[in-house]
Amino acid sequence: MTLIANPTHQITVQPSGRAFASQGDETILAAAIRAGVGMPYGCKDGACGSCKCKKLSGSVVHGTHQAKALSPEDEAAGFVLTCCATAQSDVVLESRQVTDESAFPVKKMPVRVAALEKMAHDVMQVRLQLPAMEKFRYHAGQYVEFIMRDGARRAYSMATPPHLQETAPGIELHIRHMPGGKFTDHVFAAMKEKEILRIEGPFGSFHLHEDSDKPVVLLASGTGFAPIKALILHMQHIGFKRPTTLYWGGRRPQDLYLDSWLREQAANMPFLTYVPVVSDAQPEDAWTGRTGYVHQAVLDDFADLSGHQVYACGAPIVVDSARTAYTRQGGLPEDEFHADAFTSEADKHGSTAP
Repeated sequence: MTLIANPTHQITVQPSGRAFASQGDETILAAAIRAGVGMPYGCKDGACGSCKCKKLSGSVVHGTHQAKALSPEDEAAGFVLTCCATAQSDVVLESRQVTDESAFPVKKMPVRVAALEKMAHDVMQVRLQLPAMEKFRYHAGQYVEFIMRDGARRAYSMATPPHLQETAPGIELHIRHMPGGKFTDHVFAAMKEKEILRIEGPFGSFHLHEDSDKPVVLLASGTGFAPIKALILHMQHIGFKRPTTLYWGGRRPQDLYLDSWLREQAANMPFLTYVPVVSDAQPEDAWTGRTGYVHQAVLDDFADLSGHQVYACGAPIVVDSARTAYTRQGGLPEDEFHADAFTSEADKHGSTAP
């Protein structure tokens, strides 16, 4: 009997008809990225559920993942997480977000720390200089991963719109300090300008769907504002005209670390309305704006979301709550909820064995 060391299986995605091969123990998502096929995904660690799609035929096995991303009931109903599913045969999936233009080449490259600026007590703006001869293409809303010396990775969304790469190659990141975090402790305590780091990207399927005429709701919590900043600057660049309302939430007013900048931008963008929301205002804050949970503020203003698109970024609890509320209460079509949950290492460690 001949053993096949690295069996190759064909993965076909409907209704686009795009197909690619997976090899050996490679996950379906890794194979798609390698082949340049733009499938939806977020954390790549089985924690956020962004890559969940329907299996129409074939067999897969799942690696470690969280039940909130793929429950046993979901799996029994034929759903798979492509980020941790390995094909055991040829597989046909259903994923409506696959398009030719969604995938740019994923590159590894050295970057230099160009500037560090503390924007709040626990938020650092890190500007990275890209190699001058390296053209870096991505969609507004995507993220990059830092590759650490021990091979560990940390992912951060880019706050820089892609059109700026033509004149000033570089990216801006908003990094929140997670005490005890291997990477963020370094960022806040030891990182210096001119330090050389290594990144890989672009990753993620979060980007503006420009082929629609629906009004837009942007939802951000905390540093989930970073990719939203890239989106609104991209909108301005392309002459976006669809009515857009941005809700940005934080516990205290100081958590809205670019509030003044955003108010100035909105004043010059006729299509954009900005609604800041604070959930835990204290008397000393003298806060006179909206209060409560930011995802609920959207429903308070838009009881019917059936004709909208929503783009949500931030803590998983905010994104998950918004997805559930907007689709079940607001009538938002599920395929019009576009999200990027900021899954921390602590979130990922809540994984369950398959």
